[in-house]
Amino acid sequence: MKDDLITSSFRRFIKLGGLVGRVGASVAGGQVAGLMRSGESKEAHQTENLVRNARRIVETLGELKGAAMKVGQMLSLHEGLLPPEVAAVLSALQKEAPKVPAEVIGYEIEGALDNYDELFESLNLEGFAAASIGQVHEGRLRDGRRVAVKIQYPLIDQIVSADLKNLRTVLQGLFSLFSNIDFDPLWHEVRDRLLEELDYTHEAQNMREMIELHADVPEIIIPRVVDEATARNVLTMEYVEGISPDRACSDELDQELKDRWGQALFEFQLRGLLKHHFMHADPNLANFSFLEDGRVIVYDFGCVKRVPSNLAAGYAALFLAGIEGRKNDVPRILAEMGVFRENGDPLPRELTDPYLDLFVEILREDPPYTFGTDDRIYREVIQLGIAHYDEAMDIRFPQDVIFIDRSMSGHFGNLGRLRSTGPWRRLVKDYATDGSA
Repeated sequence: MKDDLITSSFRRFIKLGGLVGRVGASVAGGQVAGLMRSGESKEAHQTENLVRNARRIVETLGELKGAAMKVGQMLSLHEGLLPPEVAAVLSALQKEAPKVPAEVIGYEIEGALDNYDELFESLNLEGFAAASIGQVHEGRLRDGRRVAVKIQYPLIDQIVSADLKNLRTVLQGLFSLFSNIDFDPLWHEVRDRLLEELDYTHEAQNMREMIELHADVPEIIIPRVVDEATARNVLTMEYVEGISPDRACSDELDQELKDRWGQALFEFQLRGLLKHHFMHADPNLANFSFLEDGRVIVYDFGCVKRVPSNLAAGYAALFLAGIEGRKNDVPRILAEMGVFRENGDPLPRELTDPYLDLFVEILREDPPYTFGTDDRIYREVIQLGIAHYDEAMDIRFPQDVIFIDRSMSGHFGNLGRLRSTGPWRRLVKDYATDGSA
């Protein structure tokens, strides 16, 4: 079992280091080969190389699980900014990890819960979902309640400990292949969220708090925790089942229903950022399922971000400046949020204006914007990044924005899969106005 999970710090470092070496050599080789190609041939070769490297990343990080796979999932969320061929490969990290044998899972839960036999009438030891630090099983308590039980992989503490010793060095090397931006804020925030996810009692408390905050929000459903069957490495909750994300995004369901789900997700994020200051920060669409009456079920509260009140007010001010066309105010608002040049100067408008224009287009009123039907905005974001690459190298930002931006942009991708249309401008203005008060 140890060999299956690769718990040795040295072996995991060799695996991760080898991945960076292969990807780095492939990128360098592709750049050289690209010099001898042009037009469609060059683009096809670049896409082929990206797909090859994406497969390498999925294979290695999926095998390692733990923090390594979790970081890989984070990298894969921004599918709208990736070539579709690459997004399709990376999406494998969001769906399934190799499952742990049933007998091992049985040992884990019986060791975690002293009164396991008294609590459970049955538990299917074949997990129905597997992720980076644990997998989910269906069970039934002796009082008749149907439950979902998250059980951590054995030795996961050692696995994550090994990753945290190695990932900084390895990922900084991988990061440097395409960016010179300071890696430290990204790393510190990722590390802190990963450590939080190891404690399922922490996740259980997040769920209780979220349930209380959404008591008057009928379109959001959060499973209730079964306290007596929860421990640091086992989380038991009521079994709440809905339509899977793949089916929800398919053509067999009515678009009006998808629009309602999209609006529920959009407001869920705005509410967390601007009202509750407590955000569900893992926008992987597999963490949601859907009901035919328009409600959305939310799972997995291991990664939740508490938003500093001054930063929430900054986002509200930024949104309102965009809606009201006050471009001159944006550099000042960003500076007050902690986003500025290394020397302390505000960002220039030639850097902020183009991004604001794209944001405002998403918030247009007539006709309202439909996510996922036009990739022009995504292409323009990529082109802006390339055009302003040198200017962006000395931008500094607070580490708190990393998971906020990751969550918001990840949900833009989710809305794209649902092809949702909605009153985005009104919703942003309403929540931002309340948030800036």
